[in-house]
Amino acid sequence: MIEKLHEECGVFGIYDTTGGDVAASTYFALYALQHRGQESCGIAVNDCGVISSYKDVGLVPDVFTRDHLEKVGSGQIAVGHVRYSTIGIPTREDSQPLVIRHVKGPMVVAHNGNLVNAEELKEELELKGAIFHTNSDAEIIAHVVTEGRLATDSIEKGIELAMDRLKGAYSMVMMSATKLIAVRDPEGFRPLCIGEKEGAIIFASETCALDSLGAKYLREVDPGEIVVVDKAGMRSIRTHCKGKGHVCVFEYVYFARPDSVVEGASVHEARQRAGAFLALESPVQADVVIGVPDSGLDAALGFSKQSGIPYGVGFIKTGMWAVLSSSPPRLCGKTRCGSSSTPSPQLSRANGWFWWTIPSSGAPPAPGLSSCCGRPAPPKSTCGSAPRPLCTPASSAPMLPAGIS
Repeated sequence: MIEKLHEECGVFGIYDTTGGDVAASTYFALYALQHRGQESCGIAVNDCGVISSYKDVGLVPDVFTRDHLEKVGSGQIAVGHVRYSTIGIPTREDSQPLVIRHVKGPMVVAHNGNLVNAEELKEELELKGAIFHTNSDAEIIAHVVTEGRLATDSIEKGIELAMDRLKGAYSMVMMSATKLIAVRDPEGFRPLCIGEKEGAIIFASETCALDSLGAKYLREVDPGEIVVVDKAGMRSIRTHCKGKGHVCVFEYVYFARPDSVVEGASVHEARQRAGAFLALESPVQADVVIGVPDSGLDAALGFSKQSGIPYGVGFIKTGMWAVLSSSPPRLCGKTRCGSSSTPSPQLSRANGWFWWTIPSSGAPPAPGLSSCCGRPAPPKSTCGSAPRPLCTPASSAPMLPAGIS
């Protein structure tokens, strides 16, 4: 069911030997990536091989008070994660980063994506005696990488071996006692970029995290690539790179922040182009085009520009979504929807209107919006998500036809 699609975790890592505050940098980056996961968050800091961490259920500013940031301390390397779980009820144990300590040294894993062979791997590992404490794919990955690490002389070689067994989507930031490592699956389903600031190397799910730190965007981690940063600098391992990847189109539709750039394409522009394409493919007659905050706004604007139908504000974001996104399950459905967006009075005055929504995890499906308004939709109202759930063309970097701006 598309309304249960919860895959948009956010990962971050920084390697800084210049004396910068890596914990504070990670905090601000996770704040910028909060839209990718509101259920839990965590930070792990490496100070000369000694790793301290803190994680919990909740939003970044709620979990990381000043005291908690001081407790994780200072260091040279840090990894952070915001999580939107795919299964179960959010728990502190399932929060990431996951810190593992074994005979070859400590390891930290922050993962975004879903393994399609997770159950097979877990059963295989359990039959070998592995014990699991969480329901996350990250712990399965940690076990597989550890097996590879025990058979080789470095963590990056262990990751290479692990990639032969991992199937599905994974963009990860990992940390050992001396290294920061970024890993992306051979298909490149989930984004992962590289940045730099005053000698510090940064990995992040989106460029908006780099912008929040004033860092310079360098490039994307290529599909199948392993990027290792240590005292010798940054190097790349490309044994699993097989050419052009296939980034998930939902990054452009819903997951990514509009001010991010994914695979060289502006998310803001891609959504506007998608709206313009829909206006060409499925024209409607309406008085006003309305976007549902936040992901539907740019697409609605593109539809409006192409169709000539005026763009209007129909839903006002109340600011309560941040509070309710991590609330107990009973606060869901109409309660949650009604607290996150409220309808503008102009909706009741319009004879016909067209709304644009993205039917995904962070917002209720489009058909429920009329009940959120507390009244039936006008007879001529239309939802941009029906009948097709996605609004982008097949290309990972949507382009407008000639003559459309």
